[in-house]
Amino acid sequence: MPTQTRIVCPGPDLRSVRAADGKILNPPTNWTLLPPGDAGLTRRVKAAGPTWTVQEKVGRRLFSKGIWADTTTIACIGAELTAERATPEYAKKRASGVQRRQREQTEYVGEFRDAVLQFLAFNARYATLAEELAKAVTDHATPVGSGTVARTERIPVEQRAESAVIAWMRHQTTAYDQMTIARVKGKRREVRRMLAARSKTLLQNYRQGVSFEPATCPLQRALSCFPVAR
Repeated sequence: MPTQTRIVCPGPDLRSVRAADGKILNPPTNWTLLPPGDAGLTRRVKAAGPTWTVQEKVGRRLFSKGIWADTTTIACIGAELTAERATPEYAKKRASGVQRRQREQTEYVGEFRDAVLQFLAFNARYATLAEELAKAVTDHATPVGSGTVARTERIPVEQRAESAVIAWMRHQTTAYDQMTIARVKGKRREVRRMLAARSKTLLQNYRQGVSFEPATCPLQRALSCFPVAR
């Protein structure tokens, strides 16, 4: 019987996992895979005893594939949690939590949009354009679960805002999404750096108040496709 919590990867079949050293392991016969999706249940099962957390890395992101744990433990905790969630007290607590998260999200959206505007720092003649760009970037980057850089807490909001603007411009004002990039290590990063430099040059021109023809400016053309931002 396992005596500790392990972090493992999916194995070659449904009843196996792969350990960090590459070794194939089989969960005990009295264990069941609890799929991801119920954070409360997963948290309590992990606290109750030995578990194996299954994670799969895709690119730079880790995706949960669930946890292996004792079948009886999962069933008992699941029944307790179901009964608890049926009480009026739980419903009230949940509603309060939803309101708190909505309030925090609204505050963060405003904070992030302000950070975007500070990063843009457009010349006064382009104040309206800056507002439009800030709204477009914020609407794209801040939704909960979007997986964008705006949702990370590892870097300051000022850096998140800059990265989100450059990412938005990469997809909206360049041909990045249509490019065929060689499968060579570092090539995609090189292309992104090149496109980021172009975007930063364009933004700097707006900060300096350089005149642009709307029909030929990639930023203004891109924003024209976002009527809600106008």
